[in-house]
Amino acid sequence: MSSEHMQIGEVAARTELSLRTIRHYEETGLVIPSARSQGGFRLYTEADVARLMVIRRMKPLGFTLDEMRDLLDATDRLDSGEQLPPADRDDLLTRIRGFEQAAQRRVHDLRVQLARAEEFAATLAERLPRTPTP
Repeated sequence: MSSEHMQIGEVAARTELSLRTIRHYEETGLVIPSARSQGGFRLYTEADVARLMVIRRMKPLGFTLDEMRDLLDATDRLDSGEQLPPADRDDLLTRIRGFEQAAQRRVHDLRVQLARAEEFAATLAERLPRTPTP
């Protein structure tokens, strides 16, 4: 195994994803190990870790697996180094811009939910008797 490849356990630790989750993303085609060891173990690169981090960041915002796949496809094509016709490049950038706008809306919605949850917790705390600190 080369020093640039990592086994799934190291990738799980770095991404804070479970082995099961990483395998699920592999089964759904979101991330494919870059190589296999002679013993058949999955081997990942830094690019694979970066891809998993994109997925991990999209998940709490409620993006579906299909949406994740669509975004990753768009970024893969833009990052491929392939000479794209201007119309194709513009289409890819429009898709990515749509994801950025959706992410911003979802972040805003989560902030509103968090503020409401904090207000609720504070309301409950106010109802409890104060205990003197020793």
